Amino acid sequence: MLIRILHCHKVHPLSPRCFTSATLNVLMSGDVLRKTRVYTEEDVLQYSKVSCDSNPLHTDSAAAKDVGFEGPLVHGMLVASLFPHIISSHFPGAVYVSQSLNFKFPVYIGDQIIGEVQATNLRENKNRYFAKFKTRCFKNGDLLVIDGEAVALLPTLTVEQIQHEKR
Repeated sequence: MLIRILHCHKVHPLSPRCFTSATLNVLMSGDVLRKTRVYTEEDVLQYSKVSCDSNPLHTDSAAAKDVGFEGPLVHGMLVASLFPHIISSHFPGAVYVSQSLNFKFPVYIGDQIIGEVQATNLRENKNRYFAKFKTRCFKNGDLLVIDGEAVALLPTLTVEQIQHEKR
């Protein structure tokens, strides 16, 4: 069985296949990486400044309510920034190559968001690996608010042959 392993670390190949933090050492198709985040008013204000997005739907409760929302919205791209964060925190040196996104439901300040990336394909190209991920964010545990796909270049990934003992 071929398993992709990072040069810098060694991990038992039968370790759990769902990861929430720390550098991941083994990546196989189907693996899921997660991070939980609650966005604050300060997060939204800072993102508004750095992105130059001054839409009052993100900062003015009355403006958001006037168009039918419960309150100010967290920027969709701020929420989606969980995806490259998850990948780069598990694979230092990763290069985020592409992302497609579908925004399904609004995210409000104080909502608990679980960002999730699932490896769906690993492909070698010139001694480097491209990993394709299914990307999803859930609000308050179960409501899918964002989904899509991402591709990242994982330059430190190598292939190693693992032999499993027969019982």
